[in-house]
Amino acid sequence: MTGLQALVAIALFAPGVLAPKLGIAEREVGAFTTAVFAVGAATSVYGGLLAARLGPFAVAALCALAVAAAMALSTSGTLPALIVAGLLLGLAFGPETPASSTLLSKLAAPEQRPLIFSVRQTGNQIGAMIGSLSLPLIAAVSPVGGFAMIAVLALAALSIFLALRPRYDPPARGEGERLDVMGALELIAREPPLVRLAVASMPFSAMQLALNAFFVTFSVHVLQTSHVAAGVLLAIAQCGGLVGRLTWGFVATRIGSAGKVLVGLGLAMSALAVLLAMARPGWPQAAIGGIAFLLGLTASGWNGVFLAEVARLAPEGRVAETTGAVLMASYTGLLIGPVVVASLAEIGTLSLSYAVVAGATLLATLALLGGRR
Repeated sequence: MTGLQALVAIALFAPGVLAPKLGIAEREVGAFTTAVFAVGAATSVYGGLLAARLGPFAVAALCALAVAAAMALSTSGTLPALIVAGLLLGLAFGPETPASSTLLSKLAAPEQRPLIFSVRQTGNQIGAMIGSLSLPLIAAVSPVGGFAMIAVLALAALSIFLALRPRYDPPARGEGERLDVMGALELIAREPPLVRLAVASMPFSAMQLALNAFFVTFSVHVLQTSHVAAGVLLAIAQCGGLVGRLTWGFVATRIGSAGKVLVGLGLAMSALAVLLAMARPGWPQAAIGGIAFLLGLTASGWNGVFLAEVARLAPEGRVAETTGAVLMASYTGLLIGPVVVASLAEIGTLSLSYAVVAGATLLATLALLGGRR
């Protein structure tokens, strides 16, 4: 399941990484990403329901097929093709997490879930790092070779998922009798702790996107670093995210509370984002690198413990549907986050954007903390 997430992550980052060689403009990359997040938000509930009905590896196989089709379409580099490719990739982006949650919640004991779910969530960072390192090298030989490589990987993954399906899908099926989206949403509406988690995940997701998507621009325009140095700083933040997902899963397992770790991460990322917003040209690169690592550690490290807490609070036998419903809010944060950050940057600078997102994250964290009390 980590491999499934890594596959989707490589495909998500591919147009942006290959854009210079293929002549893909920023607006075309943006349209592709927006299409992915929009469909992902809409299909996350269906992903959970399908995983409950068909089995997680059946859904994983469909996700792999969607990735292969999306990458095949992306080779043209035209705006219409990239939009359609983004819509197809969204069909993988939305369902893959609920599918993994329903399987892993069956295989892992409740006390193991924070660590197991966090290990699984490292797929995003693994995919991003593999793509960042390999795709430019492949593009130097063949501009569309990167898309072809991902499509081949997706087809190979498809065969693996189909082979695993007979063993793992039957015990994980049967959580949902029919594809009832409103019923899935009512699952969380009846549980105030799940509502708080869903709402909190929106600014948490926006914070994560503000770090990953806008940090290079912030470093160049606000901190006046070189483009290369800004890329290194972002890589440091990504490394922090990878370390964070493993670390916080381990910590939550040891203390027996994913919820407490999630609250601590919310407070920490809020403070670090404010500190980043205060950064100015001339600050030592080591200091900026430290902030980047710590912000990655928190703002990109919360997902595993978050999903473990959702699984813990889900009604008995309804993990897939509950996860899908909660992720609708998370993906909505990813969808509206770029608009909010960019709009605030137009009013002031990206420093203002980070400060406002930090404030929203703090309010959401305090709501979580109040709910725990």
